[in-house]
Amino acid sequence: MRVILLGTGGSAGVPQIGGADGSGDWGSCDPAEPRNRRSRASIVIEQAGRRLLVDTAPDLRSQLLACGVPGVDAILYTHAHADHITGLDDVRILNRIAGRPIEALASAATFEELARRFDYVFQPWQPPGFFRPVLEGRVVAPGEIVRAAGLDLALFDQDHGFSRTLGLRCGGFAYSTDVVRLDEAAFAALAGVQTWVLGCFQRSGPHKTHAHLDLALDWAARVGARRTVLTHMGPDMDWAWLARHLPPGVEPGYDGLVLEVA
Repeated sequence: MRVILLGTGGSAGVPQIGGADGSGDWGSCDPAEPRNRRSRASIVIEQAGRRLLVDTAPDLRSQLLACGVPGVDAILYTHAHADHITGLDDVRILNRIAGRPIEALASAATFEELARRFDYVFQPWQPPGFFRPVLEGRVVAPGEIVRAAGLDLALFDQDHGFSRTLGLRCGGFAYSTDVVRLDEAAFAALAGVQTWVLGCFQRSGPHKTHAHLDLALDWAARVGARRTVLTHMGPDMDWAWLARHLPPGVEPGYDGLVLEVA
């Protein structure tokens, strides 16, 4: 199984809009380090020629092109925040490639928000062709084991401060983005995982809705994965600083990183 980190940035990416000359606000990140340039968080899980896309970030088109992803078979939404859903219109090209509506999995609350903002996506397909994205929704919930794109996914609940997100486990791999608290059920779902991609927004102390570095390291030590890769990183998470200071088994991710998972 391969996991491609399409994007590893927070909701504003790195660099953020702004900067003294308008070319970007890098915060504490070194602009000369290409691994500090981060689009919004998303991944693709690939096995036996089939692919699951997790979230449709605003940068979806450029991410799929940069990472050489030729199409997807299904989409899982972790939650309905803008940085995880607003690339949805680019799914119409994925529809054209697949030649069919694409199955989408999400919680009932996420589908409610998607239907409110993108109601046309769930209208019946009228062939031939796709002038708009077409999704076939399947409601899922934490605690379930579901199958999509040929993959068995164990879903678990995550506290995102003011909302909930879905974490997922697929064999020896797990993905937890946009989370500030994990309960015992989540840790049970993560037991024995070998590769864990974990959201960690900032170094500088606690955050209301995201794990900060000290908390992420506590979780990584408890889970004990052979490899914990940080994602959803903000502008104070300089890649080189992290690479120098993180403990063995924990590393900063970057856009385009490919993980080979047994």
